[in-house]
Amino acid sequence: MIKLLAVALTIAFPLASGVAQAASPMGQWARGDGNAKVRLAQCGANICATNTWIKPGTPSEKAGDVLVMKVAPVSDSQYSGSAFDPQRNMNYKITLTLNGDTMTTKGCVLGGLLCKGVNWTKIK
Repeated sequence: MIKLLAVALTIAFPLASGVAQAASPMGQWARGDGNAKVRLAQCGANICATNTWIKPGTPSEKAGDVLVMKVAPVSDSQYSGSAFDPQRNMNYKITLTLNGDTMTTKGCVLGGLLCKGVNWTKIK
């Protein structure tokens, strides 16, 4: 039991093990094309990206849509894992790369055959 707790604490608090802590993607973000704003926040063990604003006339998106991400840090500036879009019933491989107040997300489907990257700016 103590061994399991030590492993869980090492995973939850990587600084204790000497691994650099990853930059946090949590907060409000504006999409680079100006068509959307999202809030990234914890939702259980996952991160949920919730549309907080969608530019009128933007097809197939609406405020309140949620993307559920199961990601883990792979470096001090990058997260990687999977995402589920319940509105479209689709799963993606996803990476989030942070650089100060900017973030790039890259989502892939069909085993990585189709990918799309999106740039974001943190809203203060």
